[in-house]
Amino acid sequence: MMSDAQQLEGVTVGVLIAENGTEEIEFTESKQAVSDAGATVRVLGTESGEARTVNNDLEWSDSYEVDAVVSEVSASDYDALIVPGGTVGADTLRLDSDVVELLREHDAAGKPLGVICHGPWTLVEADVVDGRTLTSYPSLQTDIENAGGEWVDEEVVTDDGLVTSRNPDDLPAFCDAIVETFAAESP
Repeated sequence: MMSDAQQLEGVTVGVLIAENGTEEIEFTESKQAVSDAGATVRVLGTESGEARTVNNDLEWSDSYEVDAVVSEVSASDYDALIVPGGTVGADTLRLDSDVVELLREHDAAGKPLGVICHGPWTLVEADVVDGRTLTSYPSLQTDIENAGGEWVDEEVVTDDGLVTSRNPDDLPAFCDAIVETFAAESP
């Protein structure tokens, strides 16, 4: 049996981060979970350099080095993707056409995604929620339903390789589910 530290060995995971405004804890904990499970993790940003996260009170937190710019990568470069939330960060990401196209291509290739809090805005923009069941921060319910998805108020929801959660309180369940799903759905 494979140890937890080896579940994602050989799996490359991209974690998206907005230039400013991604939720710190959702970024760091999901990134750490897949790294601890053995994945090769790359931080994907909309610009090169560093990106600043925010804490739950929307105050600036830490900065993180961007490993690759989204406009310079493709879905074939990653086995799985994570989209952390943060109101400002998720809104910024959904306005970036390269981010939207990467998510659309990744989903079309049948590769797993982990998306938390306000992150599903990017999925709505990429037009990949139709016919799927997911959860998010409650204020996204109407957006998800208008895009053809079924919104439920649950800690974590997995639907055909798509793992979603509502907020930072759900991170333990979200992190467990992304590791499990990425291990099952990746080569």
